[in-house]
Amino acid sequence: MEKLKEIMKKVLTKEVILYIVFGVFTTVVNLASFFIMNSILKWNENLSNFIAIVLAVLFAYVTNKDLVFHSQAKTKKEKLQEFLKFILGRAFTMVIEFLGGWLLFKTPIPKMISKLIITVVVVILNFFISKLFAFRTKHAKEDINGESKE
Repeated sequence: MEKLKEIMKKVLTKEVILYIVFGVFTTVVNLASFFIMNSILKWNENLSNFIAIVLAVLFAYVTNKDLVFHSQAKTKKEKLQEFLKFILGRAFTMVIEFLGGWLLFKTPIPKMISKLIITVVVVILNFFISKLFAFRTKHAKEDINGESKE
């Protein structure tokens, strides 16, 4: 039991908790904007879905940049590179999500369980892509536990 508590303490850092909280808010942005555009404004579901995804990704970028990973980008070039890395990471995990669904939906695993498995994998991948790729600082090379490698 102590070992489990120790692992949970290492895993559930402030950064991870904030990532989860803002992930929930990102989902709310996605669903609420889709609902407003499709159900209230009566826009086409594909257009509504596309715009909702874009809004959710932009919201995720801003919250991850400023509130979760505390971006150190200063110049316009650094900020653009960071944004493009974030978008590239999200595009990569979108492909993983699609391919994972394509594979798992062919198995006897129930579709919603398959979707849940894929979603968990994608959320974890997005966290590490953001932490180690998109918002990584030049001067703070740290491993996942926050220990300096220099």
